Amino acid sequence: MLKLQSLTLRRGTRPLFEQVSLTIFPGQRVGVTGANGTGKSSLFALLRGELHADSGDVQMPPKWVIAHVAQETPGVDSAAIDYALDGDAELREVEAALAAAEADPEHCGLKLGELHARLDAIGGWTARVRAAQLLAGLGFRQEELTRPVASFSGGWRMRLNLARALMCRSDLLLLDEPTNHLDLDAVIWLEGWLRAYPGTLLLISHDRDFLDNVVDGIAHIEQLGITLYPGNYAAFERQRAEKLAQQQLAFEKQQREIAHLQKFIDRFRAQATKARQAQSRIKALDRMELISAAHVDSPFGFEFAPPKSMPHPLLALDEACVAYGDTPILSGLNLDIQPGTRLGLLGPNGAGKSTLIKLLAGRLPLASGVRREGQGLAIGYFAQHQLEELRPERTAVQHVQALSPNVSEQDIRNFLGGFDFRGERALEPIEPFSGGEKARLALALIVWQRPNLLLLDEPTNHLDLDMRHALNVALQDYEGALIVVSHDRHLLRTTTDAFLIVGHGRARPFDGDLDDYRDWLAEREKAARAAQSAQEDAQSKAAGGPSAAEKREQKRADAESRQRLAQLRKPVERELAKVEKTMEKLNAEKATLETALADPGLYAEAQKAKLRDALARQATLARELETAEERWLELQEEIEAINARG
Repeated sequence: MLKLQSLTLRRGTRPLFEQVSLTIFPGQRVGVTGANGTGKSSLFALLRGELHADSGDVQMPPKWVIAHVAQETPGVDSAAIDYALDGDAELREVEAALAAAEADPEHCGLKLGELHARLDAIGGWTARVRAAQLLAGLGFRQEELTRPVASFSGGWRMRLNLARALMCRSDLLLLDEPTNHLDLDAVIWLEGWLRAYPGTLLLISHDRDFLDNVVDGIAHIEQLGITLYPGNYAAFERQRAEKLAQQQLAFEKQQREIAHLQKFIDRFRAQATKARQAQSRIKALDRMELISAAHVDSPFGFEFAPPKSMPHPLLALDEACVAYGDTPILSGLNLDIQPGTRLGLLGPNGAGKSTLIKLLAGRLPLASGVRREGQGLAIGYFAQHQLEELRPERTAVQHVQALSPNVSEQDIRNFLGGFDFRGERALEPIEPFSGGEKARLALALIVWQRPNLLLLDEPTNHLDLDMRHALNVALQDYEGALIVVSHDRHLLRTTTDAFLIVGHGRARPFDGDLDDYRDWLAEREKAARAAQSAQEDAQSKAAGGPSAAEKREQKRADAESRQRLAQLRKPVERELAKVEKTMEKLNAEKATLETALADPGLYAEAQKAKLRDALARQATLARELETAEERWLELQEEIEAINARG
């Protein structure tokens, strides 16, 4: 199990955890939550051995293999599938040992047999297939599996890092915001994979639907402590609300008791007849462990002011086509966006969702078709690249002042306070701001401009749960039209009324909800596998070879054969290990005895009996060693004979 005992951790002079105790059992899947800056990522660094506790202990089995997603991806020339396979370090070690053994002209058949058995035990024969399935689930196309890592963009490299971590046969998997670089299709696939993961999982995520569908416990970090709640995120919210309500009741009760005691003390402290009773009440107050008031206030609170105008329609596309160069991306687009329209865009990564958003925002020209804008159309467009367009030398206040130079600084600071830019933070250059802070500022600038059409492309990346909740609430009361791309299903469920599915160069209505979309993806994947199998059968038959089904059957038969041989070897290998231990003990005793016999003092008249016993034991050891060595040779021959059957 993983155990924290009386753990205290500081970063510089700032405490993150104080006297924390936590136990997580093997196989648990735990979501790690808490406000930004409370120490979630530092906890992971501690478990990886990159940080050390100031006091207390971190205990886990010494043989546990820990997997995590690296934040940097080297621009190597390795193929994507090979990069993912590198995540299984033991697999690569066994493969290297096999290659060396096979290249040795005097290679030992026994050694080869042992390596093949080990490869079989760790699933090495199917590793490449598993790696391909991982990459496909994360959105990589078949033709991309052999592309060099260096040819992929940053977001796709992060997916490669995730595939590499999942490929590792780990005992403990640490995932820090794994969905940030994924689309909804990949998020749904990852959920299924994690539910089947046999090891212990710690998952940092601000996606409540993802947490609900994956974890069976929530480790919540607040006030320098970690509290483990059973159940998923929805259960955690209920339990925490009940706990805080009870804490508030206890606080109010204690405050009444304190007031009563203080009133008695103030009234009778000066009276000789009551002085002793007053003193006892003073001591009672001193001994009382004060209960803090429950505090769950979010630092965020903002809303969209009504748009200045609301034309009908806001924006329309008629038979629109958008292309990159001469290559059409989307065509036949017909959209009529009215005030109150609330659309979520669905579809795999690369299908054209962001392209459609850019087209609606006016960032891409039409290749053909008609675009009609209502008079007074005001678009608020959010995309991740806009964070890079913020001016790093400017403050949050200056960013808003650039939009409205005649508005007072105090009014701007009041507005920015709703996005948790308070006090001096609103007056500091934003260059050192975190990704979450910059995303909040970009959203604040959009809200300030009072758009009547909101186009949001993955707006929740880098936002914590409190800010996501505030955005949900604000969008629910927003009076204009909304079109959003997001892998956050909670946001899609609470803010949209209908869905468009984008793919195969088209955008068409999807008749169903997000659960229906999940089922549709599963059916599509099943149909794709069936089509691929049929294609492989046809190709094999045309070439006069075995069909795909026959190949699969042969692979299954080969695997069963290897398993049977492994079962036959097991008792022999167990006995061989015992014989080797016996030989090791006998040789150690023989060496000790020979050292004693080399001592001239042993041959003195007074040591005659001891010398006789030593010589007798030496003869016995020689016979026992000879017997053990003969049995060792017999067992080795048995193993070679079993391997030869394969």
